[in-house]
Amino acid sequence: MTSSPHRTTTDVKFSHALTGPYLPTPGKAPGWPFQEMGRWTIDVAGAADAWLTGLREWRREHRLRIGLDDSLYRREDLAWSQRNFVHALVMVEDLFFFDPDTGRYTVDRYLDDLEARFGGVDSVLLWYIYPNIGVDDRGQFDLVHDLPGDLDGLRQVVDDFHERGVKVFLPTMPWDHGTREGDAPDWERMADIVAATGADGINGDTYSGVPRAFHVACEARGRAVVLQPESTAQAGDHILSWNLQSWTKRVPNESIPTVLKLKWVEPRHIVQIENRWSRERWSDLQHAFFNGIGYVAWENVFGFVNMLTQRDAATLRRVAMIQRQFAALMTTDDWVPYAPTLQAGVFASRFPSRDMTLWALINRQEYALDGDLIEVPHVEGARYLDVWNGCEVTPRIARDQAVFDGAMDARGFAALVQVMPGADVEGLAAFLREMAAHAGSLADLPATWAPAVQAVEPVAATRAYCTSPEGMIAIPATTFDFAVHGVVIEGYAAEGVDVQYPWEPSPRRFHRHRVDIAAFAIDRFPVTNADYKAFVDATGYAPADRHNFLRHWHDGSPVPGSGRQPVVWVGVEDARAYAEWAGKRLPREWEWQYAAQGDDGRRYPWGDAWDEQAAPAPSLARDMPALSDVDSHPAGASPFGVMAMTGHVWQWTDVYRDRHVRAAVVRGGSPYQPHSSHWYFPQGYALDQHGKYLLMAPSKDRSGGIGFRCVVDL
Repeated sequence: MTSSPHRTTTDVKFSHALTGPYLPTPGKAPGWPFQEMGRWTIDVAGAADAWLTGLREWRREHRLRIGLDDSLYRREDLAWSQRNFVHALVMVEDLFFFDPDTGRYTVDRYLDDLEARFGGVDSVLLWYIYPNIGVDDRGQFDLVHDLPGDLDGLRQVVDDFHERGVKVFLPTMPWDHGTREGDAPDWERMADIVAATGADGINGDTYSGVPRAFHVACEARGRAVVLQPESTAQAGDHILSWNLQSWTKRVPNESIPTVLKLKWVEPRHIVQIENRWSRERWSDLQHAFFNGIGYVAWENVFGFVNMLTQRDAATLRRVAMIQRQFAALMTTDDWVPYAPTLQAGVFASRFPSRDMTLWALINRQEYALDGDLIEVPHVEGARYLDVWNGCEVTPRIARDQAVFDGAMDARGFAALVQVMPGADVEGLAAFLREMAAHAGSLADLPATWAPAVQAVEPVAATRAYCTSPEGMIAIPATTFDFAVHGVVIEGYAAEGVDVQYPWEPSPRRFHRHRVDIAAFAIDRFPVTNADYKAFVDATGYAPADRHNFLRHWHDGSPVPGSGRQPVVWVGVEDARAYAEWAGKRLPREWEWQYAAQGDDGRRYPWGDAWDEQAAPAPSLARDMPALSDVDSHPAGASPFGVMAMTGHVWQWTDVYRDRHVRAAVVRGGSPYQPHSSHWYFPQGYALDQHGKYLLMAPSKDRSGGIGFRCVVDL
């Protein structure tokens, strides 16, 4: 890059109060605006030496100021964290991880898929809490026990990952103080789970530094863990002493790559770059390569499927292979960012050791390059390896420099290793053969992203009734203006978020369509405890997975006085079983909305304004409130006279599925509104709102906040 006529950097001094996750780039004084006109004028090569000298002085002083204690980094039982480059967040509802048809975990299937597409992962975070938490009063430490098999099942899952060499993190969330209260501090409860399952680490969702108490509690139970906060920006850099890893959000997509501050302060601290919504990952992967840090290969994002493109997957494979092979080089103070290169827009990091040196090169230009890329001090008798393509190369020697030429894809990668004379690097030959098997231009691979295709699970028609059965209301045929949007918290308005109706080409949050609806009849009230008791008595129904089934009943019966309350703690399978026995079915979502709304587009069943007399009062208590009788709020009737459509209990409707996700659309909302965080399952009282509830297994899907009603075809 050309020199800037406006400023030199040889006299730049770095303040001990450098803030933010990134260091200023060479040629930039601390405190300058990150965005500015003319970044192409910055002379990175000319400023790098002064920048490096200043940053090394700052690092030495900063470690003293924060009292950095590296004792955990020196422990052999935790050293795996310094090789943990590819990390995946696993939704337990993912159909590759758990098979709902057999009721079994399928860890091998999940890992086989990742290995086939991008070379596999080093660790996983098992995500079993959000986004369903808050649909009832189960908290984060309850939901882990609702996984199939409870902690014994989770222990087997951890063992299955360990069998494949993959470490396992479990989540904890400081914001969960709206669900029912526990009997011990979070770190003690978390340590009990870690000890019972053999997990390797704890991820602190939204934690700006996981408190040391989690580490101490786990150590007291004989299980050392790696703590992994979502960030460290607010907690301060001192937390590096016991947080051996962390996440960072996406890094700036600037022409000059950034150096991550935590990695610079403690090179053994592996930061994981997390950019969950990105559809092209080249910049994040370049920053991971340039900094010698990790990447979060997150594809099932709370039910939104955001798969890596073929090109990004192939890039991740090769980046991770190099990082794993040369991990020991990437975790020392000798790291040199912004090593000199010969091409504008090409940046290199040098990772040296006694036996060899790795240069990791990235091309930030949007065009391909071909020619001299880098020159390095020549050592007579040294071997030179193009490890990106898995072959030995012979440089041109000029002025005691080894000059390397080659081609780099637009926004591409290269990697050079200099092996010192006489050095015997274990496994190097096999590594080169493996890299050679994946060599070639990545530009030839498809880079087009596409949303996952969803399909609604089929719903069998009932027999055609001539008149409405007792307790049901006839709804006439119509062409209905079906307008609704999903209230899922994540995903903004991106294509792929929420659900895909049969008439839509892809999932999306906002939906509007004129739907032809045949005549049907719908239950005037949701199915009650008394109704469901009659079904159980008549059929002896007992699901194979009985965990949480009718957990609010006592000794197989509803508690006295609750017969007219909506039945809950029934999964969608349990609701379908009842409907089949009754000669009915669950409603299609548009049928449910038409029965609640009529044909005038009103916001609530009773009109456009909220009426406190028309629905149960919302509860902000931590415990689930007792549900109201289904006939207790007659003012809430819909235009057709259908009752308890809003605010009484969420109600099952359609189920959607793609290759990775199975989710139910629930309607109507409930009175339970935990209030300590905006991350809880959102309410959907308005008739143009629906919830998307991820499905895994009945033991976890059943909820104290979800019931159902039925329909028949007329």
